[in-house]
Amino acid sequence: MRDDPLLRSARLVGLPTRPLVRSLALGALAALSALALAGFSAWLITRAWQMPPVLSVAIAVTSVRALGISRALFRYLERLATHDLALRVMATARSRIYAAIAGGTGSLAARIRPADVVARTGRDVDDMGESLVRAVVPIGAAAVSACATVVVFAVISPWTGLAVAGAWVAAAVVAPWCAVRGAALAERAAADARDEATALTMTLLWHAAELEIAGRREEVAALAAAAEERARRAADTGTRVRSWAAGVLPAVSGACVLVACLVGVAVAGSVDATTLGVLILLPLSAFETAAPLVDAARQLHRSRDAASRVLAVVDAAGEPTVVADVRPVERATPTVLVAEDLRWGHPGRLPSGPIAGGLTLVPGSRVAVVGPSGSGKTTLLATIAGLVPPVEGDMTVHDDDGPVDPGETIRWFASDAHVFATTVRENLLVALGDADEVRLWDVLRRVGLADWVRGLDGGLDHLLASGPDSMSTGQARRLLLARALICPVPVLLLDEPCENVDPDEADVLTAALLDRNSGLVEPDRAVVVVTHRLPRRCTADRVVDLTATTPVGSGASTCR
Repeated sequence: MRDDPLLRSARLVGLPTRPLVRSLALGALAALSALALAGFSAWLITRAWQMPPVLSVAIAVTSVRALGISRALFRYLERLATHDLALRVMATARSRIYAAIAGGTGSLAARIRPADVVARTGRDVDDMGESLVRAVVPIGAAAVSACATVVVFAVISPWTGLAVAGAWVAAAVVAPWCAVRGAALAERAAADARDEATALTMTLLWHAAELEIAGRREEVAALAAAAEERARRAADTGTRVRSWAAGVLPAVSGACVLVACLVGVAVAGSVDATTLGVLILLPLSAFETAAPLVDAARQLHRSRDAASRVLAVVDAAGEPTVVADVRPVERATPTVLVAEDLRWGHPGRLPSGPIAGGLTLVPGSRVAVVGPSGSGKTTLLATIAGLVPPVEGDMTVHDDDGPVDPGETIRWFASDAHVFATTVRENLLVALGDADEVRLWDVLRRVGLADWVRGLDGGLDHLLASGPDSMSTGQARRLLLARALICPVPVLLLDEPCENVDPDEADVLTAALLDRNSGLVEPDRAVVVVTHRLPRRCTADRVVDLTATTPVGSGASTCR
């Protein structure tokens, strides 16, 4: 039988047993105090009606006061303990998710969306933590209260005990189950709509300039607003179902009072007045701990779904990867990549390819990949880099000593690489942590950024406080290109390296990347460049046009 997602998530975060037992115990004590308070109050009211000597009820009066204080005290301590436990569990869950993503398989980085990471570590982890506060502890307290209530009534009258037991089944089992079943579709629709709204909102935040230029900012904003509206309507549907389920509790409470009154009439001659008072008045407050159970059941449903989504990300990460040395390997022997009948793509989408004649990269190869948006250019680079498995065909990477891991010899530099809010030096050292100053200045010179960096206050140690907003888009692209070039791997895969650079300067840079004699990239390294715009003249060994997935040129050629 497949493990319940909540149980698996509890093992994932290492849910501590002792704090959980402490929270359940405090919740149970609060529930028992409330039940005892109601019983003593009912006895005291009935006994006071008989007008006994004041001293004969002094103990009962004191007990009512003590139970009122203990109920509030235990409830306060339970809240402190449960919230502390929940916050610790949520913090651990977030750290485990980030650790799984950071140490997982390389393909995860290419497949997981930033919006998914935000949703999983944000709202979903919150839902997992709230299962402790709003579900586990309330259910435990209600279970203890139900057992105690049924026992008390059964001692007074077996028939009343049976009625109370049936009422607890209706209020604590049937009503929550119906509420969860009825609201399940609404919850799922709301979650899907919120995920869509999150993704669209992040697109608006990260690509506002591009959307404004394309004239689509208002369209995307309208889509995000529509997704939020769908989430709101779905939530309203769930609220209506919950309201109907919540009406079960006062109905069964009233039914129990009616049964108690009927039983009281039947046994009035055989029991004393105080016992009769407890029998009739206690049902009014006997189901107090059942009130949160509808919400608790719905919270368990939400938390189970959230745990499933979190575990899907953790499972997709695979076994943690132990990285002993993050410095890319500079291989002494030549690296060769051969792809035959290669077809590539993501699951659920039509694959691209194959490339007619296959694709071979040898030391010094210069290959340009062109094609319209959506033709699979970026996915092709991810496949070559070993981040996405091929759909069909064979791809091998080897040197003189035999097959090698693509992760050791190939680096893919994505078009959406990030400029960090730190110094220029640290932004470059991301790719090669032990690069000296001579090497840093050399790569900046090659991409045409050295003069700009020298003019900054602090030079290489200038702080880019706002990350990419601290420079123009063209300067940011040059800095990212410098980061790629400083990485000493035999095969470089560059996705739109000159995007947002002035068209004339972009032509010069792209032509230099595709010319092994330009000095921009070492002549013995293979370079694959994805671009929408080929330079007017280029000396690429091969240009692969993904419009038809056939090569449109080979050897030194005029590309345009």
